[in-house]
Amino acid sequence: MSGLASAVARAGGIGVVASVLIGLNEKDFYKNPREATFRALDSEIKKAKEQSNGGPIGVNIMVALQDYEEMVRISAEAGADLIISGAGLPLKLPGMIPDGCETALVPIVSSGRAAGLLCKRWSEHYGRLPDAFVVEGPKAGGHLGFKAEDLFKPEFQIENLVKDVIEAVKPWEEKASTKIPVIAAGGIYTGADIYNFIKMGAAGVQMGTRFVATHECDASDTFKEAYVKATKDDIMIIKSPVGLPGRALKGPFLEKMARGEKHPKKCAYKCIKTCRYPDTPYCIGMALINAQRGNLGSGFVFCGENVHKIDKIVSVQELMDELVEGYKETASQE
Repeated sequence: MSGLASAVARAGGIGVVASVLIGLNEKDFYKNPREATFRALDSEIKKAKEQSNGGPIGVNIMVALQDYEEMVRISAEAGADLIISGAGLPLKLPGMIPDGCETALVPIVSSGRAAGLLCKRWSEHYGRLPDAFVVEGPKAGGHLGFKAEDLFKPEFQIENLVKDVIEAVKPWEEKASTKIPVIAAGGIYTGADIYNFIKMGAAGVQMGTRFVATHECDASDTFKEAYVKATKDDIMIIKSPVGLPGRALKGPFLEKMARGEKHPKKCAYKCIKTCRYPDTPYCIGMALINAQRGNLGSGFVFCGENVHKIDKIVSVQELMDELVEGYKETASQE
C-alpha cells in the first residue's frame, strides 16, 4: 500500500503498490466491489505520490485480473510512474494507456523467450518496446510462474534466467538504439546479492520479503512477526487454487486446507478471470488479505525462500542503508 511504497521511494528506491483486492478496506466493498476497488487504487497511488518526496511510484497489476484494462487506465491517470505486470503476458498493455500518460511499462517474465515475444508484439503493434523487464525466479514469495517440479532445477534459477533475458533483449536494444533494463527478482536478500546481479548485467533488483519486515509496511504486526519467527522448516510449497505453486509459511489455515476443510462461503468480487468459484477449495485473495490484517486463523502468509533469515523489524531507511553498504563492501573486495 502507500505507506510502504512511499517510504521506499523516499529512501531512493521505486515504491510499488499492489492492486489486487485493494478496495477491501473501503466501507462499501461488499456492496460495490468494483467501484470500491477502482476508488482505492486511485487513492493509494495518489497518496503514495504525495508522500514520496518526488520518488517514483509503481503499481503491480496482474494480467489475470478481471478488471485488468480498467485498472491499468486508472493507474496511469492517477500518475503511476510505472506499471509492473505479470501473472500472464501483458501482450496488449501499451494499447490500454490513455493518451498523454507517460507511464513506463514493465512486464514480469520468467524466460528470454517470453521477453522476446513481448518485444516483437509491442514493436509490431504499438511501435514501442517495454521500458524494462522484471525477471522473477523460483525463490520468490507468493505465486511462482513455474511447474512445481521445475522450481529447483538449475536452468530455472534466477542467475540463469537473468542471463537468458539479457541475451533475448539485446537484438531489440540494438535495433531501436535503446536500453531495456533487466531487473532481477526472487530470493534476493543482501547488498552482495544486488552487486552480483548488477555485475551479471542486471540494471537493478526487485525485493519483497525483506521489505515486509519494516515499520512502514502496511501489513499488520502479526503478519510481520510471522516473518521474524519463521524457520527454514516453516517454509512450504503449496498448490494454489489458481493452479500455480506458491511459497508460504505453514499455519493452521493451510493445515485445514490440506484436510479438505476449507471451502469459500461466498465470492465478494470475481477478481481473477480464471476463478471457478464455488469449485475452488478456498478464496486465495481473501486468505491473503486476512493474513495481511493479522487474522492467521483465516489466512496464510506468502514469503520468499530467505524469510527465515529475518530476525527483526527495521525501518525502510535502515534496510536501504544496509543494502547499499553491503553492495559497496562487496564491490570494494573485487
